Amino acid sequence: MIEGFITGLGAIGFLIRKELLALFKEPSSRVILLVPALLQSLLFGYGATYDLTNAPYAVLDLSHGAAAASVMQKLDGTGVFRRQAMLVSTTQIASAIENDDMLMVLVFPADFENRLGAGQSAPLLMVLDGRNSSTAGAAAAQVGAIVASINAGRAGAPAISIERRAWHNPNLESRWNMMPGLIAALSLIQTLMIAALSVAREREQGTFDQLLVTPFTPMQLLIGKAIPSILVGLAQSTIIFLIIVFWFRIPFAGSVALLYLGLVTFTIAAVGIGLSISALSVSMQQAMLYTFLLIMPLMLLSGMLTPVSNMPEFLQIATLVNPLRFGMDLTRRVYLEGAGLHEVAHDFVPMLAVAAVTLPLAAWLFRNRLA
Repeated sequence: MIEGFITGLGAIGFLIRKELLALFKEPSSRVILLVPALLQSLLFGYGATYDLTNAPYAVLDLSHGAAAASVMQKLDGTGVFRRQAMLVSTTQIASAIENDDMLMVLVFPADFENRLGAGQSAPLLMVLDGRNSSTAGAAAAQVGAIVASINAGRAGAPAISIERRAWHNPNLESRWNMMPGLIAALSLIQTLMIAALSVAREREQGTFDQLLVTPFTPMQLLIGKAIPSILVGLAQSTIIFLIIVFWFRIPFAGSVALLYLGLVTFTIAAVGIGLSISALSVSMQQAMLYTFLLIMPLMLLSGMLTPVSNMPEFLQIATLVNPLRFGMDLTRRVYLEGAGLHEVAHDFVPMLAVAAVTLPLAAWLFRNRLA
């Protein structure tokens, strides 16, 4: 039994070596693997921005006065700000921000109304979710404009002053939000493409039929095809990660081990999708077409450009089968927040579920669809 296991591992090793040699044999293939990750990460880092369209917020009103009510009324009347909750304690602020429920939390101190009545400046604390930096910055600017209009109407009376705090991104730089998500997003493109073409390429060349008549089991073929794509995907993620840390100087707050555990899980799920596409395709052109058709929905439904909470309900349901949504959430939270395993454990479940479905499906298709 042990000898058979060792023989099986040796066979898988030969398959992996064959796949890597075929992948890196041509100089053009090596360029395709490295250059897109470099160029795309730089272009996204410099060129991507967000606009404010929907701003859910919570309020902690400890003053219960007319001035606080006036500010909230003005915000609610804009059509952009949506008051989602009235908090009762400062301990609720963290959960409101960390769970991605609120873009900001407004805190009216207990002496807010009394300070205005006594002829003193009254501070309004605004806690922003810095992970969504451009949107948070736009929200802060709009709140500032509304407070300025209220102050102007007070005819020289003591003004309301704003004290701003941005969590996880003190300077509200949009790059801080975009770049950590690209660790998963940009590697997905190459990983899907390589996995999708692996079987289709051999099918066109006529070598896959030869593999089917060898002693390799479908699971061995699956592992031999999957591991090179996983390694390439992790290499892509590493390149982007290093660019973010050492070129853009965005501080990494989390655990490298947890980040890579999440990336391995995400990449396995992506490779499962790619191999299923490859097994279903009868040619490389067909595999490329299926991949390109799939990449755009995966990107749009990932939360990279539009928060998932802002999407229609049926699209939010569709994102549950999108591993990129959970891979991006995990990388952002680990990178910016320093989140621990218990805080991102829910992101692993959908990615593992996708892998558990697509990888056995690909193994079955290897033998039945292409035999």
